[in-house]
Amino acid sequence: MEDSVKQAQKAVVSETIKTRRTINLFQNKAVSVQQIISAIDHARWAPNHRLTEPWHFYLLGEKTREKIIQLIVEIKSTGRSENIRLSTRKRLDAIPGWFVLTHDISSDPIVQEENYAATCCAAQNLMLSLWSEGIGVKWTTGDVTRDDRFYELLKINKNKRRVVGLFWYGYPAKVPVQRRRATKDIISKLD
Repeated sequence: MEDSVKQAQKAVVSETIKTRRTINLFQNKAVSVQQIISAIDHARWAPNHRLTEPWHFYLLGEKTREKIIQLIVEIKSTGRSENIRLSTRKRLDAIPGWFVLTHDISSDPIVQEENYAATCCAAQNLMLSLWSEGIGVKWTTGDVTRDDRFYELLKINKNKRRVVGLFWYGYPAKVPVQRRRATKDIISKLD
């Protein structure tokens, strides 16, 4: 009996990993805060060097989201046509959920790299958790995430935390098809 349970668990994990996709188009359907908090609970179990748990999640409400949308539109449309501004605004308004993920900054370059790597593992845990609930995510590291005004809007001390990404989430309107290189093409066997 235990072997069949383990096989079923393995199949579920395998399917979740292999089918997860970056989602660009979302349904107009809200995701509950509890689902996000549950996914963050899974995220916090990511491997992390020295058990530092260097991550922090910022769940964005409507007011903050609106300010970030205005900033993104400004960054993307400066010196461009009104059509670009309007299409950017329309695309961003259609994204149901937003959060930001940061990691602790360290003056030690090795710890700094470890913090970033661990936080990326947490992000993957979170995305897989949400995917298992039918919720898709887009992890973006666009210009806005490096803009001082973004840090100011979120009240993030740039000397203490670094933004790893802005994450958009919701129920997918379309799931893209993807391929990966063959496993044998990414392995080198060394004696």
